[in-house]
Amino acid sequence: MPLLRDVFIKLSENQVLNDATKKMGLRFGANKVVGGITVDDTIERIKDLNSQGMSVSFDNLGEFVTRRSDAIHEKDIILNMINAIGENGVDASASIKLSQIGLNIDYDFCIENITEIMDAAKKHNMFVNIDMENYASYEDTVRVIDHLMERYDNIGTVLQSYLFDAKNDVYKYKDRRIRLVKGAYKEAPAVALQEKEDIDKAFELLIRLHLTKGDGFTSIATHDHNIIEKSIDFIKENDIPNDRFEFQMLFGFRKELQKELVERGYNVCIYIPFGNDWYAYFMRRLAERPQNLNLIVKSVTKDPMFQTGVKAVGALALGAVALKFFNRK
Repeated sequence: MPLLRDVFIKLSENQVLNDATKKMGLRFGANKVVGGITVDDTIERIKDLNSQGMSVSFDNLGEFVTRRSDAIHEKDIILNMINAIGENGVDASASIKLSQIGLNIDYDFCIENITEIMDAAKKHNMFVNIDMENYASYEDTVRVIDHLMERYDNIGTVLQSYLFDAKNDVYKYKDRRIRLVKGAYKEAPAVALQEKEDIDKAFELLIRLHLTKGDGFTSIATHDHNIIEKSIDFIKENDIPNDRFEFQMLFGFRKELQKELVERGYNVCIYIPFGNDWYAYFMRRLAERPQNLNLIVKSVTKDPMFQTGVKAVGALALGAVALKFFNRK
């Protein structure tokens, strides 16, 4: 399983494949895990999820942004979505990747772009979550977050449980709204846990700490029903009110579990990506938990186009595994 995880991460970083899939649109069943290509398409998906009792956090898909013009273009798409959410009165927040709006180009340029986004979100009373990406961008991302937190109260971030820094950060941001995740990038043993069992334990610890050590809102982002039930048991034992936390899941995954949690009276937020730059996002979801491929296949087994796509992804993965194996010889 670790080898397969490495394969999907490598595939997510392949710019040639990323560029090729952009030209395909939402084919191969990508519409099962991506909310839409356009803002209007995605707004309709958000309305549908809201009608089922779920809130939404949107993510404008995009990777490999290295030019200022591209970063500005992505920023404008995000602003259009924020304004559309405000105009339609839907229940949604924003998830922002700083690398998409210039972090890897110029720090001050990124600050200008994220400030414009924060101002627009503030106008619509919208929460903004700054996503954590790979560890190489960790320090700059935290620097931006801390800068913004001095000015805005509608901001939070993500803590990746496999990072050794995560426990300190959960105390640092104990009074902030935080999304807790396991982590979906390939990181070095010097900075991150490597074994699933260790990562799961760290994830459960961060959940308990953030729920009890401060006044912050906790977003528990997982599809793992065992961890969800353990969290619910802990929440009940400690009399934590439902307005202090939510469960977050990805659009298109574990739909029945999402509905079940809503029916049990818990807050559920769906992370909904949109745009045609879906490839890297999809590969990282498979890397994070290869079983996710089964979850998708089971929900759309009657979709022949998607089955073709799954076979294509499988062929790519097997090819990469073989290449890695023979390179060891």
